[in-house]
Amino acid sequence: MYKSRIAGMGHHVPEQVVTNHDLSTMMDTSDEWIRTRSGIQERRWSPQDTGTSDLAYEASVNAIENAGIKASNIELVIVGTISSDYFFPGVSAQIQDRLGLNTVGAFDIKAACSAFIYSLSVADQFIKTGMVKTALVIGAEAQSKLIDKSTEGRDVSVLFGDGAGAAILTRSDDGNGILSTHLHCEGRELKHLWMEAPGTSPNAWINNLELDSDKFKPIMNGKEVFKNAVTRFPEVIEEAMAANKLSMDDIQLIIPHQANYRISQAVAKRMGVEMDKVYSNIHKYGNTTAASIPIALSEALAENKISKGDHIILAAFGAGFTWASAAIKW
Repeated sequence: MYKSRIAGMGHHVPEQVVTNHDLSTMMDTSDEWIRTRSGIQERRWSPQDTGTSDLAYEASVNAIENAGIKASNIELVIVGTISSDYFFPGVSAQIQDRLGLNTVGAFDIKAACSAFIYSLSVADQFIKTGMVKTALVIGAEAQSKLIDKSTEGRDVSVLFGDGAGAAILTRSDDGNGILSTHLHCEGRELKHLWMEAPGTSPNAWINNLELDSDKFKPIMNGKEVFKNAVTRFPEVIEEAMAANKLSMDDIQLIIPHQANYRISQAVAKRMGVEMDKVYSNIHKYGNTTAASIPIALSEALAENKISKGDHIILAAFGAGFTWASAAIKW
């Protein structure tokens, strides 16, 4: 059985910076209110003519360049997103076409904030079993197109930003790479963080009477999300360490989903970890859902926070509820 490694990372965010002050002109909020509750100072929002696939494509081009490969080497495309350009087909089909990848397999994974690790895990299995040698894994979102930018929707809208991150996975030739991945879900909690429509359930059909209802807006029970996140994050990080006989002293960097800086602080405190071991860029980008981990990993590499031989843990928690982790030896 083969082992996979991340050969290159890339990310892309829109140019438009939306500060907390900017939001205060759209809704009843303030810079202080947002910062104290989330740690977010600004986020990026896409222009109207830019979709999730555009962000994903730019991140992919960056990852291909950083991996030192040709696009034609890619044999599989997996995209994690909940904000695809179209109801169907998925963003992966658009990326496959724009990169000129002929008829290689491409599909999307809808696991919200955990989707990048879910996608990474699937690609890892394809490489481990010898089905492909090189895979492109993307987390991308344009959530600004979906949120309610009024005072009524502020609990959600102040948190989210747009962006994309991409990874090139290849076979490892030195034993380093993805050591293990761990995926979980607890579907009974799904209505604490969800968007009911559009869908095919009896209450989610699109019609003129329903278009202005809350069914078409993301809904979040913040207290339940926080309570579950600060429990599941430590569990899944410890699961990844235990599977590989690692202690926290062996870990150089933890890259969590950038959901809320207060969640990251609470998780670090529970695990007895200093915050300098927990990567954070949420102050710049907000919560970019499936894109947050690959953007953070890409930036951490660019900032030389990861060296060859380092052990890192990726960890996520999101709608579903889903949660996941990956242990990697760089």
